[in-house]
Amino acid sequence: MTSTETVTAPERLADGRVDFNTGWRHRMKVTAFQELGGAGASDWTEVQLPHDALIGTARTADAPRGDTTAYYAGGSFEYRKTFTVPAEARGSRMLLEFDGVYRDAMVFVNGALAGQHAFGYSRFAVRIDPFVDFGAENEVRVECRAHLDSRWYSGAGIHRDVRLITKHPLHIAHDGVRVTTPDVDAERAVVELAVTVENDGPVTSTLRLGAVVVEEDIAEVASGSTPITLLPGERGVARLRLTVPSPALWSVEDPSLYALRLQLTERDETDASGTVVRDEERVSFGIRTLQLDPQRGLRINGQEVKLRGACIHADNGPLGAVSIARAEERKVQALKDAGFNAIRSAHHPASSALLDACDRLGMLVMDESFDMWTSGKSDFDTAFDFAQWWERDIEVLVAKDFNHPSVIMYSIGNEIPETGNRFGAAIGRRLAEKIRSLDGTRYITNGINGFVSMLDTIIPMMQANRAAAADAGPAGVNGMMAGFGQMMSRIQASPQATERIEESFAVLDIAGMNYGDARYELDRELFPNRVIVGAETWPTDIDKNWALVTANSHVLGDFTWTGWDYLGETGIGVVKYDDDGARGQASFATGYPGLTAWCGDLDLTGFRRPASYYREIVFGLRAEPYIAVQRPEHHGKPIAVATPWAWTDSTGSWSWAGFEDRPIHVEVYADADEVELLLDGASLGRAAVGESRAFRADFETTYRPGLLTAVAFRDGVETGRTTLASASATLDLRVHADRTSLRADGTDLAYLAIELVDEHGVVHATHDRTVTVAVDGPAVLALGSGAPITEEGFTSPQHRTFDGRALAIIRPTGAGGITVTVTADGCAPASVVLDVD
Repeated sequence: MTSTETVTAPERLADGRVDFNTGWRHRMKVTAFQELGGAGASDWTEVQLPHDALIGTARTADAPRGDTTAYYAGGSFEYRKTFTVPAEARGSRMLLEFDGVYRDAMVFVNGALAGQHAFGYSRFAVRIDPFVDFGAENEVRVECRAHLDSRWYSGAGIHRDVRLITKHPLHIAHDGVRVTTPDVDAERAVVELAVTVENDGPVTSTLRLGAVVVEEDIAEVASGSTPITLLPGERGVARLRLTVPSPALWSVEDPSLYALRLQLTERDETDASGTVVRDEERVSFGIRTLQLDPQRGLRINGQEVKLRGACIHADNGPLGAVSIARAEERKVQALKDAGFNAIRSAHHPASSALLDACDRLGMLVMDESFDMWTSGKSDFDTAFDFAQWWERDIEVLVAKDFNHPSVIMYSIGNEIPETGNRFGAAIGRRLAEKIRSLDGTRYITNGINGFVSMLDTIIPMMQANRAAAADAGPAGVNGMMAGFGQMMSRIQASPQATERIEESFAVLDIAGMNYGDARYELDRELFPNRVIVGAETWPTDIDKNWALVTANSHVLGDFTWTGWDYLGETGIGVVKYDDDGARGQASFATGYPGLTAWCGDLDLTGFRRPASYYREIVFGLRAEPYIAVQRPEHHGKPIAVATPWAWTDSTGSWSWAGFEDRPIHVEVYADADEVELLLDGASLGRAAVGESRAFRADFETTYRPGLLTAVAFRDGVETGRTTLASASATLDLRVHADRTSLRADGTDLAYLAIELVDEHGVVHATHDRTVTVAVDGPAVLALGSGAPITEEGFTSPQHRTFDGRALAIIRPTGAGGITVTVTADGCAPASVVLDVD
């Protein structure tokens, strides 16, 4: 039984908000009738929020639709927490703010239903003071479920932060602060504030709203105040127009932030100061401008910006589908280090923690609303709830995003079948106009796939093609799968698609095109005022797509599928060979025990794959070449299935013990016209760049250990070189923590990279083994690897390395010292000591 938490009275809090993530217990949902009968009861487990209720459950081969969910079965779950509210807090307004509960959340306080929310990714608030016993112990209970309602691993539970907000009856409304910067130049920026204030008291009150703008939490740069009179039960908007001199503009390169500090006061002759503070708020914001037109594309602060974008799902690898501040920060930083400057939150609203990280680190955001409207994509998805909930979900999306400078556009959907007819276009118009009524400062897009928009006519054709391919045997099916991308392009660029999706594009500011690069130049002629973004693209087409982006001002950028590997949609990027039994399978999935999609530039643990370095070179951000080596165990094997999401079956290693004197294929990525490959200084030959694909040279050679060097040339002049060394026979265990000093506030993590290396630190690619991680101290462990196919989960203290690597994530549960010890057969133990303050 956990201890009861005492909630502080509102006047003792800086802004009425307290973290509400600790002291929770969790179990599989059990009804009162089940408990009465003694059947199905399960024990309560103490957990810290955010929490994924699914990630610790068993994966099974017979999980329904397991290829989409990584073979996690789903279920119903409940959480409970006890807390005490002091008697002096009586009369306060109390809200529980959930940043996200997956899914169909029902919130009970002392047994009474206080609120609910259907969508699993929306932030929502539940008023609880009508149900609270002041001066006594209270219980909050949250029920939720996940079952056949997602096309990827969704997780389940209270997967984002929870806060308790306690306010005086005279207060700033929840999500009631709006900051805009409509007029900006080098000398000054006009900052407009619209602050909604509420009077839940019994008498008319005249209040004063004071505002202070602080730059980088150091210097006050602007201030002002205004009175506001509210009748009982009334809400009103207090407006201020402040001027910030010599503003520091927010951008990807320099993400400068300001803090807005608000104070709501009321005259009180009984107080020594003559006034009393009723409420306070602190809001972070950035000053920046956005402009858009087909001639100059997207401009931020007057400078044209091409979007080097990554689509990402919500999960954080071994942690599951939870949004913890440090996990989101690490993800954003790793993506930025890999050359991305924008993310698309696919296909759901981003968490507040992710947006905070994007604000601080300088990452642009396309925040997406829905994966479906009224046409379902899974058996029990949110299509059932769309008509009833869409407007509220749009309202809370905009409220969450409004003050985040990183958010530059909203997406109202992803591959919505209804976009191909006039009724769907009408839905899109309602969504777009709703957003415009709430936020006129950002742009609106929609990830439209003309292929999906025409499914009503395509499905019969596909069924006929599939039958013909089956009649032709394995070769026919494999040919159909290999040509899927080309077929999609032909359909998207067809006159029929042009006509059917015209209105759905017309309601948008930016035409988001999923796999629609065939339309980029076509639409420049057909729709000269149309601005386009590649909202989702094949990773294997980045060379061609980026050439189109840079050559066409009306095309804003490219968002690859995906920037980071994710759980579920198993195997869509895995190269499958004949001897895997894949020949003739008309499916992208690997089957059990497939775990990840394996289509990310970064793997599940955040380790960069070869495609990431190729993309960095295409973007013009990397002068040094990169060596990728195709796995020699598959050399010469016929490929059964390689979808357009699949990169070559390669890795950046020249350590292939056991494959000496056997043939091996080497790829070198370079912005050059020729590459020379050397082994221990001896030339293995030269190859032209671009013969197999742009920015790539290929070599067939024989594996021998040594120092492999690639030298890139342009016009005979060396432009860069890189090397790969073979690991020696020595095998050591190396553990490196990204940080050793942690915060005990529930937002921090330590990431421990576990590697099998030689005495020089070169990673062994062929000596994988199980590692055991022991944690001594106040912390919990998540342990995994980048392996796309494995029966392992993430909550066990043992996990097998993949390509010589694994990742341990340490989540502190309190202050104190933590010792992490890693062991593996044939290696000396390795330890790391962490300090949690």
